[in-house]
Amino acid sequence: MVPDVSRGSKTYGLLAYLFGPGRRDEHVDPHIVASWDGFAPDPGRDPNATLSQLEAALDLRVNQLGDRRPKRHVWHCPVSADPGDRLLTDEEWAEAARRVVAAAGIAPEGDPDGCRWIAVRHDPRHIHIMATIVRGDLRQARLNGDATRAQAECRQIEKDFGLRELNQGDGTAAKRPTSAEGHKAKRLGKGEPVRLQLRDAVRRALAGAADEQEFLDRLKTVGLLVSFKTGPSGDVLGYSVAHPDDRNANGDPVFFGGSRLAPDLSLPRIRKRLGTGPVDAADTVPPDGAATGKVRTPDSRAAQARRGAAQAVEAAARTIDEGEAEQVAAQLAGAIEVIDVIAIRAPADTRAQLLSAARAFERASRSHVRAERADNRSLRYAARQLLSSGYATNRGEDGGATAMLLSTLVLLAIAAARWHSGQGHAQQAAAADAAARELRTAYWTVAARPMAAMAQGGRTLPTPARERQNEIIRTRLADVEGVPREREGWDALAATLAEAEAAGHDSAALLEEARSWRELDSADSVTAVMVWRVRRIAGLSAAPELTTAKRGTGPRSGQAAATAPAPRRRPTR
Repeated sequence: MVPDVSRGSKTYGLLAYLFGPGRRDEHVDPHIVASWDGFAPDPGRDPNATLSQLEAALDLRVNQLGDRRPKRHVWHCPVSADPGDRLLTDEEWAEAARRVVAAAGIAPEGDPDGCRWIAVRHDPRHIHIMATIVRGDLRQARLNGDATRAQAECRQIEKDFGLRELNQGDGTAAKRPTSAEGHKAKRLGKGEPVRLQLRDAVRRALAGAADEQEFLDRLKTVGLLVSFKTGPSGDVLGYSVAHPDDRNANGDPVFFGGSRLAPDLSLPRIRKRLGTGPVDAADTVPPDGAATGKVRTPDSRAAQARRGAAQAVEAAARTIDEGEAEQVAAQLAGAIEVIDVIAIRAPADTRAQLLSAARAFERASRSHVRAERADNRSLRYAARQLLSSGYATNRGEDGGATAMLLSTLVLLAIAAARWHSGQGHAQQAAAADAAARELRTAYWTVAARPMAAMAQGGRTLPTPARERQNEIIRTRLADVEGVPREREGWDALAATLAEAEAAGHDSAALLEEARSWRELDSADSVTAVMVWRVRRIAGLSAAPELTTAKRGTGPRSGQAAATAPAPRRRPTR
């Protein structure tokens, strides 16, 4: 059950909408289910009642104030049931309305001077609560925090009515589009309200930006209108953005301030994020293969950027598992920049899933835990490199590197969900879970080709090499649940280990190191995770080099044994 509180100034205009046919004749049987005294005139059911009579009754105390009447005196709160809930009766909706207005401060229970209000039902699954905010003692209702209190009461109503229980918010969620914005989008044939489009655009402009000016320049580059709020000194205090096609009745652009889009998109919060310092090459984690001295430069800038991002994301996931709350908050804020960029740079076959993942993780990236003194420059640098490297395909080296990055992002999202759940952040935990699902779908789309090729390479290894790698996998991963059933992943891992041996590595040591990086309980496919970790540690190509893997050579044969590297230390974070 979702309340959506807003304020307005036109009593009659809102009544005309509530009791009218709707913008597309969607309203059915408009009528009042509850009111301040139970005797409000009902134009929907009483043929002698008029909208003007109802307006006069609701505005009685507002008009008594004369010139002192508030400009925005109308309080409006649609309350919607979940589509999967049973249909509520008029009596149940009436009880819900009385509880919401009491909780919000419109008409506290037992208060004879409460505001005048009505609840109108014109749809089976929602009501509209409308009130005027002047009380019987001619004081204005105290409505600070009204939306939060209304939401909390709706959570309790869900429990009492046996409805689907939504996650309790903590006041850090971005503001939902208003009903008016939703209707405007439908009327203009838009897929969604412009507020959501602007929020995405601003967030993406911030991803990897080096400084404030670059962020603002990016907003203009994507075609948004940008307006600034300045102080007496001329300093910029805030900004607003508008879509050039979104106009009001007078033809003027409709601007949204950054804080109206999301709490962390206000200019002060953006400056704090950018103020952690410049993002440059000094902020990278060691590259793939650095621990072995066998750093390999991928074939394309896009693949190189994705491998570097995978390293940064892996380190961030470990921090989420083990770090302090402020450090975790910093990594979550940095991770959304990486997801945003990988989404807008993705090919068509994965772009929809990654854009959905970015929207979901946006909610998971924000809580009351502030990243005041923590650093996420490695992730921000990774996002910047991804952006500058251009578009990638989902084939060959680019596709393998993208799969490598998405694999680590899935684990990061799962770690974020687990951390938020432990902190009691229900909405953020659910959002991180949703992001993990979308990332997982995109991962399997990209990884299917290279994993199948590696699995084929594993199945065609010479028998001695295949048996040796299988024994290593059995020994090192014997206690990990599910591994024996992952046949294709097992074959791909065997091929990867054989390829690493052919390059002069100790495959058993590689597998042990890969396992030590993070826990594997949350992995969908343990062997798939190990494939990409091993390839990164060994500095192998992100695309399978089957000709090398088929040789079956390694430290057990000839000269390679003499050059086998010593066991390596775990890469630094």
